[in-house]
Order: sequence, then structure tokens, then C-alpha cells
Amino acid sequence: MASTNGETDQVLVEEKSSVRIFTLNRTKQLNALSAAMVSRLLELFLACAEDSSVKLIIVKGKGRAFCAGGDVAAVVHDIKQGNGKSGADYFRKEFTMNYVIATYSKPQVSILNGIVMGGGAGVSIHGRFRIATENSLFAMPETALGLFPDIGASYFLSRLPGFFGEYVGLTGSRLDGAEMLACGLATHFVQSNKLPMLEEALIKANSSDPSVISSVIREFSEIPSLKKNSAYHRLNIINKCFSRRTIEDIIVALEREAAEKKDDWITSTIQSLKKASPTSLKISLRSIREGRLQGINKCLVREFRMVCHVVRGEISKDFVEGCRAILFDKDRNPKWQPSKIESVSEEMVNHYFSKVNEDGWEDLKLPVGANLPSYVIAKL
Repeated sequence: MASTNGETDQVLVEEKSSVRIFTLNRTKQLNALSAAMVSRLLELFLACAEDSSVKLIIVKGKGRAFCAGGDVAAVVHDIKQGNGKSGADYFRKEFTMNYVIATYSKPQVSILNGIVMGGGAGVSIHGRFRIATENSLFAMPETALGLFPDIGASYFLSRLPGFFGEYVGLTGSRLDGAEMLACGLATHFVQSNKLPMLEEALIKANSSDPSVISSVIREFSEIPSLKKNSAYHRLNIINKCFSRRTIEDIIVALEREAAEKKDDWITSTIQSLKKASPTSLKISLRSIREGRLQGINKCLVREFRMVCHVVRGEISKDFVEGCRAILFDKDRNPKWQPSKIESVSEEMVNHYFSKVNEDGWEDLKLPVGANLPSYVIAKL
């Protein structure tokens, strides 16, 4: 499995006894997932599933990021060239990879020692073990880009305690390693200086038994304290406000809290929502709410329909505009259309959840025969 090709070098592969280590290696782009990386990872996961000598997969990132997301810049380039179908194909393969990871028969340990955003969560959060460190920084920033939390995020965000998933998914709030552990996005917290020893111990354990792997990780792990200003300390307010039925109701509830007491956190939360794409906010809330009642497969099929409508841009072109403002021109001043939350009608939202009835835009068809392990259903 050693690689010499430039594209496959974006994912480095090490074979150590019964362990395969996949290292995301696109450091200048903070390991953002190119189409070549998605294809390579999918190929590697499928090959290792069939290889009886492989007992454990470790996934990590080179440099200061685990993975800062999908390569949305390339997708936007395709859309601008009039080739939105190519952009949709990228998401088709990425979501298939997410499903393979979520239903994988062998344990996966993801070492999240740095930035984990968007597509990076798709490569890791669906796996069995997620190790946060003091360097971890998690976010789902899609609503600020005119997108929505995809990669199966409607499955795992909806399963976080209370309505914390709605808060994280709608505001794009950043979480550190201690917060990731507290809310269940991470299963363990290990100081980064212990990671080399942990890797060696996992290789030495030579096991595919989750309980054995868990006990090995526990030897190196700790329970860190949450910072005083952590959003997780505000779970009561989050539950009170983000449990509301609509985006408008959520903002009204937050503004009511802000009027009762001066709290910079509430103010910044309201600002985050008001800066985000109104269309993105509405489709994201509905997606997470539907995800509460759906398995990972239905979440991904629905999210793929949604992303097809986003790249087609029939209702809103906010994705292209958001990427322009945040990633390309970096003026951080997107001109959303519609510009007001109340201008996004229920009919417009419904459109994103409907099947695309056009040749070449088929629904996502996930691999048949993947046996969903019980931990996938209740891992958070």
C-alpha cells in the first residue's frame, strides 16, 4: 500500500503489524479533503475491510490540522464553470465514504490533534474512537458559507446532549478538546505529548476488540476541566432557546435572555445567527431535527438531496457568495439572497428536501450489505 503517486501522497499509509495508519497530508490546505483524498480514503477503507490481517485503523492529520473540511473551493469553481454536477459528484463520493466509516466492521481511532471542521468531522466522528487533545478545535461552520452541516452531521449533531447540536450546527461555534469530550463528539482526551506512546500501545495490543482498544486509550487519557466561559456551562440556556421550533423563535428567545441579563456569550450567539445565511439556517435546523429520528443512511441520503439543490442554486446562490466572502475575497461581508430570515418561506425550505427530478441527478445510493454495528446507533 506504499504510495509514490503525488495524489495518493495526500493520504500517507503506514502498515504496522495489524494496524493501518492513514495520515491526511495536505498541510498547506490544512488537510482539506480534495476529490483525490476522498477517493483514496474510500478505496483504503474498503480494501482494509476485506483484509483479514487488518485489525485496527488509525486516522490522523499532518501538521496543525486533522482536517479543516471538504475542498469546497474546488466545488465552487465547478459551479462557476457551469458544472455543478461535478460538485455534486464530489459530495456523492464523500457521503459514501462517511457511510462506510459509520458502518465499518473494524474499529477506527481518529486522533484529532488540531483543527477538525466540516468534512474532517465526516472522516472521524462516525468512527468508534475519537481522541481530542489540548490542540483540538472543532466547528461546523457551514451556515456562514451558505451551506449546511452535511457529511452526516444531522445524525451526530442531533444526538448530542439536549439541543447542543442545534447550537453548534447553526452558530458554527468553536469547541475545544474538553468541550468535545464533554458533549460526546470525542470519546477520550489525551495530551498531545502522549500520542506517540498511545500509537505504540495500540499497535502492540494487536486487537480489534473495542473493549481492549478502549482500555489501552484509557491508560493515556484524562478528564480535562471545561474553561470558565465554555458554552457547555450554558446548556440550560441553549436547551431553552435552541429547542424552539423555528429560527425566528430561537432568536427571539435568545434576545429575551439578553434583555434579562448582560452576557457577552448570548450577544455573540445572536450575532453569529444574524450573520449566517438565512436560507442555510432554515434548512440546517430542519435537517438536524429530522436527523433525530433517522439512521445514518437516511440522514446522508437526505443531505445529498439538499446539497444537490445547493450546488444547483435554484432557490439561493448563497453557497457561492459565502465562499466568495469568507474563502476567496475574504471581505467577510456576504450579500445573502434572500437577506432576511422571514423571507425564506416554508415552500423554499421544502424544495431542498425534495428529489431532484432531472437526468444525472440521482439520489445517493449507499453500499448494500453494510451491517450497522450497534455502537453506530448509540455511540454518542
